[in-house]
Amino acid sequence: MQHPFARNYESPALKAASFTSLRFYCRMASIFWNAGKVAKAGKYDGARWTEDSERVGALLEDMGIHVSIEGIENLDFEGPCVFEANHMSTLETLFLPCIIQPLRDVTFVVKKQLLGYPCLGPVLAAREPIALGRANPREDLKLVMEDGQRILASGRSVIVFTQGTRRNTVEPSSFNTLAVKLARKANVPVVPIALKTDAWGEGSLIKDIGPIDPKLPVHVRFGAPVEIRDGREEHTAIVDFIKNSFDAWKAADGKA
Repeated sequence: MQHPFARNYESPALKAASFTSLRFYCRMASIFWNAGKVAKAGKYDGARWTEDSERVGALLEDMGIHVSIEGIENLDFEGPCVFEANHMSTLETLFLPCIIQPLRDVTFVVKKQLLGYPCLGPVLAAREPIALGRANPREDLKLVMEDGQRILASGRSVIVFTQGTRRNTVEPSSFNTLAVKLARKANVPVVPIALKTDAWGEGSLIKDIGPIDPKLPVHVRFGAPVEIRDGREEHTAIVDFIKNSFDAWKAADGKA
């Protein structure tokens, strides 16, 4: 995969691989295994995170999956921000770092459960995410607001999936206002990220291990930074950007 960091990106013409899911997960296992070893040794820095994320992007293309990255110009500003995105699959956590990390140091708000995963857990832990238990929404909100402000004040940005759980649709009612609240409190902008990553499907037995479909392109689009004043209007505008992008991609992919 070509380096997408400083400009928008479109995959070249690709040919779908045979035995796509099997080949994909075998190679992903190798990426996870090696990343986990480095993380457990305490050597997993931002540069290595970027490299492993690039490997995921290259693997997508090797499977014949078209990758589109748009709106890179919207990341050309000083200081940290809150990235707000919809949430479709495991892919986002693995692929977004190679786009964002070289431009600004970043971490995620993640499920605490992920930190217990073999290999992936140590990698995420090395990036010092905000880990939520989801048993107590009030405590989770307090944690995000406190840790989020500390992280942003240090110059790092934060990625928040405000749908909470993975969904195959983008409905405005499914988005919470966590990103807007954090950005307003920390006096930083929100950068919307519209995603369509259902090429990595959900598994029936293990949610994170589903079918890989090379007929479905991976779309990533960054919106312009949004300064948070009122909160409600900005939240609506951010969600509208995500929904409009997703709906257009879905319609186009359906005609392909």
